[in-house]
Amino acid sequence: MSTNILKRAALLLFASIVMPTVTLAQETPLVIGMSTTPTTLDPHEDSSAVQSATSRHIWDSLINLTATSGSAPELATEWTTIDPTHWEFKLRQGVKFHDGSDFDADDVVASLFRARDKPSQGFASYTRNIANVTAKDPHTVVIETKVPDPLLLNSISRIRIISADCKDAPVQEFDSGKCAVGTGAYSFVSYSPGSNLTLKRNDSYFPGASHWSDVTLRFLPDDGARLASLLSNEIDIIEALPADGMSRVQSSSSLQVISGQSSRLVYIGLDVGRDVSPFVKAADGSDLDKNPLKDLKVRRAMLMSINRPAIVDRVMQKNGTVADQFVAKGYAGHSDQVENVGYDPKAAKELLAEAGYPEGFSLTLHGPSGRYVKDAEVLQAVGQMFTRIGIKSRVEVMPWSMYSEEYSKGTYSTYLGSWGVNTGETTNPAVALVATRDEAKGTGRYNGGGVSDPKIDEALAKASSTLDEAQRVPLLQELSTQTFNNLWLLPMHYENVVLGAKKTVTYTPRGDKYTLAYEVKPAN
Repeated sequence: MSTNILKRAALLLFASIVMPTVTLAQETPLVIGMSTTPTTLDPHEDSSAVQSATSRHIWDSLINLTATSGSAPELATEWTTIDPTHWEFKLRQGVKFHDGSDFDADDVVASLFRARDKPSQGFASYTRNIANVTAKDPHTVVIETKVPDPLLLNSISRIRIISADCKDAPVQEFDSGKCAVGTGAYSFVSYSPGSNLTLKRNDSYFPGASHWSDVTLRFLPDDGARLASLLSNEIDIIEALPADGMSRVQSSSSLQVISGQSSRLVYIGLDVGRDVSPFVKAADGSDLDKNPLKDLKVRRAMLMSINRPAIVDRVMQKNGTVADQFVAKGYAGHSDQVENVGYDPKAAKELLAEAGYPEGFSLTLHGPSGRYVKDAEVLQAVGQMFTRIGIKSRVEVMPWSMYSEEYSKGTYSTYLGSWGVNTGETTNPAVALVATRDEAKGTGRYNGGGVSDPKIDEALAKASSTLDEAQRVPLLQELSTQTFNNLWLLPMHYENVVLGAKKTVTYTPRGDKYTLAYEVKPAN
């Protein structure tokens, strides 16, 4: 094993948990306006950002994923590598679930297996290397991996630890509250799907009780409704402050704009797997006998037609940064070999003709509404730009709850997608978005375009089992090079984190864009 890995592991044994503590709990409520609606409270059903952020209030994980993608102790206090494929975790003692029952190793074993084996395979990207989990004693767990896994700590930080009593429970028992019982900072009070989740402070929380006695997460995917709730003082802090509402918030004596950088990449996904794609037609609307999206020249023409700087500047009102690959310069896996494709609609039209489509073709662009910053507006702008080079585009947007499952399983031909690169390196997005879909291996869970590139799969397999960083970095770079020089995804931008809040609270934005109540602080 590499010296760097061992040094990091040793340091982490002594790291203190990054969680809030207060000297005196107060009876102060907090209301957060969430920009997306979770589909369920079951913490193992889906690994989307809103699911993960919501579940984090009720349940803990073995490892705490910090705001900067670091790993700190949580339900595990320390860990060691027995050998390259066996990790031993010592569990925090004296922790209780919200119902008063004791937390122990059986809960960890049940939770990790449940997340790995659930039919939804929502956590396949994180559990695919877990071969076995055993309880050595009530306060010690051993995780065996199929191969050496340099990202194991990051992966298990995503998996919430539920009570073993609920290991076979359906999602309905979590949504009803029966199994919404964790060890986290807040306990379940009520849940109204699509509307709100109400929580109560866990005064016995092991890192210390939160400042807020009661928390309400209000799900407000509509930008206007979310902004209006902040302006009317109904809400203390809102996610994804609408760009066109920033001036109103800045001019208010009682409100503030909070901004920071995120690791979330927004991209256009393309059906590159099917020989005939369902939402791609000839220019006159008739059926095509082949799928133009499989042609690199076509994909390149499409990206060249998109004025990404203008979209970031005008449509998003500067709430983003133009992207060319998974991660920005300075992150592990950023590749200088990725070609920067600039805006050139004239050359794009010529390239489209060279590919055999002088008259262009037509397609439908699918995407969510209210999930990403100005997502519907971004799609409309892209559709107009495609149309200008001869790709007649119709835009269809829908609520995230309707859209999410369909895009991830490959229903659409051209779609707006996004991935928060919370590991700060490229295996995380690659295994989910461009690795060949393989349920047994846990790869390609969100590969909605049917990408299957042997060079990506080979580099990913090696990078995912290489512990030596000097050997691993070139493999991480290869993932970016192969993905974006082949334009398996059309990179759009990295989102900025922009929140609106009352001046009575403070908050430091996270790279993963989670808004967590226990990290919101009173201003005074």
